[in-house]
Amino acid sequence: MHIFITGVAGFLGSNIADYYLKKKFKVSGCDTLIGGNLDYLDKRVKFYKVDCENFEKMTNILKGVDVVLHAAALAHEGLSNFSPHLFVKNNVSGSTSVFTAAIINKVKRIVYCSSMARYGDIQNPFHEDDRPNPVDPYGISKLAAEKLLINLCETNNIQYNIAVPHNIIGPKQKYDDPFRNVVSIMTNLMLQNRKPIIYGDGEQKRSFSDIDDCIFCLDKLLLDQNINKQILNIGPDENFITINDLYKILSNKLQFNLPAEYHLDRPNEVKHANCSSEKARKLLGYKTSVELKDSIQKVVDFIKMEGPKKFKYNYKIEIDSELVPITWREKKF
Repeated sequence: MHIFITGVAGFLGSNIADYYLKKKFKVSGCDTLIGGNLDYLDKRVKFYKVDCENFEKMTNILKGVDVVLHAAALAHEGLSNFSPHLFVKNNVSGSTSVFTAAIINKVKRIVYCSSMARYGDIQNPFHEDDRPNPVDPYGISKLAAEKLLINLCETNNIQYNIAVPHNIIGPKQKYDDPFRNVVSIMTNLMLQNRKPIIYGDGEQKRSFSDIDDCIFCLDKLLLDQNINKQILNIGPDENFITINDLYKILSNKLQFNLPAEYHLDRPNEVKHANCSSEKARKLLGYKTSVELKDSIQKVVDFIKMEGPKKFKYNYKIEIDSELVPITWREKKF
């Protein structure tokens, strides 16, 4: 079995590559290395430094592939409000390029990693049959790519599944990115004895998914022949916590005594966002195997081992309005 992973040098991509190498799969993949890190990628992976938007190159490197996991994306939901062209180009045009190239090469199945942002501001918990109402360009772009995948695969008789992860955390997660990954950002700041930043009142509620639990689900979506044409939330629905409580957990683990620094709400941020895992339990046999406190500990241990890093502002703000958080405009991280 030959599996191809887009975003293979990133957090999710590199971890799932490790998983399939242990199962003796042939693993290849591409990454731009803007958000990925070759140091985290096993040397046995056939690596291509290729942007998913490059349709000609994607068509060439997907020859002989059995299954495609499209995990590459600009996953900076808040930033998408201010750089919409960048995000739509990457998440819609890039995804269409991957899907089309895979179909041309007659792959057996495509699995697309969407996002909880597809649901937007609707009643909690989010269910797969709810009508999505994304509130920002990121969520809109992820939902658009889903619809394109379904249309292309239905037309060309290709198997597909759509995974909807939510706030995945674990080792190898990028922690020097000021625009995403709240657990990693807070940990990186605290290890530098700097106050973590919280937007709004900190009472936003989120669920966090351990990387190992997400891989369990993705494996089923990629390989189980009885699971096809499904949209599935993957991750827990029992560890719904506020950002304030997350800060308290990290403070205790790191013995950090400084107060958090609070800033204005970010535009279009959904206050309460969590998904139901009922469908995954029924179809995949999913259950939460890693408790939140243990997932957070894995993140802390990884960042301690790697060492704190300065934050890198790798993405341009296209709409530089007064709504841009001052933390980004003045590079406060």
